[in-house]
Amino acid sequence: MFLTYLRRELRRRARQASIIALGLALGIGLVITVTALSAGVKSAQGDVLHSLYGQDTDITVTKTPTAGSFTPGSFGFRGAFGTGQRPAAGTKINIDTLRNVGLGTLTDANVASVAKLQHVAAAASGLTLTDTKITGKIPAINVGGSGPGGGGGGGGGGFGGSLTPSSFTVDGVDLSGSAAGLGPLSAGKLTAGRTLTSADGTANVALVDSNYAKANKIAVGATTSIAKTNFKVVGIVSTPASATSYNFYIPLARAQALGSLKNEVNTIYVRADSAANIATVSKSISAALPKTTVTNSADLASQLTGSVASASSLANNLGKWLAIAVLAAAFLLASLLTMSAVSRRVREFGTLKALGWTSRRVIGQVVGEAIAIGIIGGAAGVGLGFLGSALVGHFSPTLTASLGPNTGSATPGGARFFGPGGGGGGGGGGFPGGAGASRAGALSQAAHTTQVHLSAPVTTGAIAAAVVLAIAGGLIAGGFGGWRAARLRPAAALARVE
Repeated sequence: MFLTYLRRELRRRARQASIIALGLALGIGLVITVTALSAGVKSAQGDVLHSLYGQDTDITVTKTPTAGSFTPGSFGFRGAFGTGQRPAAGTKINIDTLRNVGLGTLTDANVASVAKLQHVAAAASGLTLTDTKITGKIPAINVGGSGPGGGGGGGGGGFGGSLTPSSFTVDGVDLSGSAAGLGPLSAGKLTAGRTLTSADGTANVALVDSNYAKANKIAVGATTSIAKTNFKVVGIVSTPASATSYNFYIPLARAQALGSLKNEVNTIYVRADSAANIATVSKSISAALPKTTVTNSADLASQLTGSVASASSLANNLGKWLAIAVLAAAFLLASLLTMSAVSRRVREFGTLKALGWTSRRVIGQVVGEAIAIGIIGGAAGVGLGFLGSALVGHFSPTLTASLGPNTGSATPGGARFFGPGGGGGGGGGGFPGGAGASRAGALSQAAHTTQVHLSAPVTTGAIAAAVVLAIAGGLIAGGFGGWRAARLRPAAALARVE
């Protein structure tokens, strides 16, 4: 009886039911589209942020260097001559040192303690170093004026000879089994040769970044010098534009030995056992290693710039409130139309009550009709949501995302070094190249920029939310209509019968 009466009423009031269902469908469809867009933006952010760390890396742990741990002398200029005195003009030099620049050191024991924390799936060591080379002859000092290198202020002197500084970055790769998929190298793609394996733990073998290899004409099988040690190039690696990349990748043990950093690292890469536990693991690491900087993707998300960030802001702010406003308007329209329909059915409900229908049964009939309309609107809304997400994925332009310097697993900052006479300024003498300093190659951590295609996947959760909203819309509309119907009196209703 209930279903028969419901079907006949919906058929009789098809136009009004269609308007209510359409209003709910538009609201629900917009909610699904915005939810899908938000999910797509988060996915794009995740792709960018994970590429900075390496595949499957959720958290990085670094440490601020202690004061005075990096000084100009740490390049080994003076140590190369076994004396603190200025070498004589014309002295040939060939300095090649591998140093930790810009990050404090952690120990292998710290890595082991992090790996034992609850919800940590894996932890890998990382050691990023800078190889600095200075070759040439010590020039004569031009006293009383600026030399070719631009000595400094009044009374300063400059070097007038030729010294050739150069530098490149080196990443010590953890080759243990548990470290697979963690760190910068895991974001790269092998384009030639082979990758590093656990058998290379103490071997002088290296991978080279494809851009660096092309610029310096390095091929697989070539020999390159790192810290005056010959390494055989066994592979060429191409890394995404967004990823933190290094010029050379060598086994961690060799990087520690050449950098005089036995059992020391400067980055720990961590993978949590699930995305839900990343924040918990971050707090646990901070508690276990209180003097470290613990960074996860959530920390970096706020630092993203570019159109991905703009899309995120649009989806999370304007889109969310627009969806809420449209949905509220749809619910209000459904409620008003349902109450209006009840008002026009006064004689019908009055007659039913006179025939013995209780108020509860009348309310149930009205609510049932409203829920049926809501379900129809919800089904149409899901279809509109899928259509909206498909349109977003098809017509959205390629977005860009940038992450500025000094974030994530930091690349060593731009190194500067000074000669025995010091840097620019009054009385200082510097190497040729300006202001008593020479730039150590492209070592500063530039902003990482990448392009991503925005998609808007409709998730199961979004569909479930649509069903809930459809039922909620029907209940709200039916509730108001039922309240109106319950107030009817049979005598008053029958008095209107002509």
